[in-house]
Amino acid sequence: MKAGASVRQRVLAEGLGTAALLAVVVGSGVMAERLAGGHVAVALLANTGATVLGLWVLIELLGPISGAHFNPAVTLTLAGLRRFEGPVAGYVLAQLIGAALGVVLVHAMFELPLAQLGSKARWGVGAGISECIATLCLLAVVLRAPAGKAPALVAATVGAGYWFTASTFFANPAAVFGRMLSDSFAGIAPASAPGFVLAQLAAAGLTVGVVRLAGRAAGRA
Repeated sequence: MKAGASVRQRVLAEGLGTAALLAVVVGSGVMAERLAGGHVAVALLANTGATVLGLWVLIELLGPISGAHFNPAVTLTLAGLRRFEGPVAGYVLAQLIGAALGVVLVHAMFELPLAQLGSKARWGVGAGISECIATLCLLAVVLRAPAGKAPALVAATVGAGYWFTASTFFANPAAVFGRMLSDSFAGIAPASAPGFVLAQLAAAGLTVGVVRLAGRAAGRA
């Protein structure tokens, strides 16, 4: 994080970054669905490309200020491993508010009802397993990416995950919250949201446990 960045600046960067990320994800989904002529694979491909590029840019720009978490699972994992001393509650709240604002902005741009709820049911055993694996993959990259390569590696992981997971790789409770507020291509039904979030938080807890256990084992070796 940038030396000298205040707590307020860091929290603001997290909120703005998460808002921009959700605007990219949901906005590109709306545009893709309108232009794809009913071809879901084409729409998903366009949605994937926009998400990868947008996320990459946002991490490069805001990473030096806040660490560019944009994701409560990342914030909680880093805090659990004592790799993040910042305001955990402030970051998570900023991420959730930012996600909602980003989605509302998309609705305004595309002249859609500002307040809406998703109707796309996504839950099931496969989706739960997918979200756990997706979050584990994302956290592994966040924790192990070489210095300077995290933006590209995180963006690439998310892009690949859109296609190799049954859930299309949410891996982010804030993204679930924001996408729950949009009845669009990228939306998710409120009834499906709790299962996604539980799977993501379980993966975060598992990551913290495994890393701590590995650290203790290495210390005894």
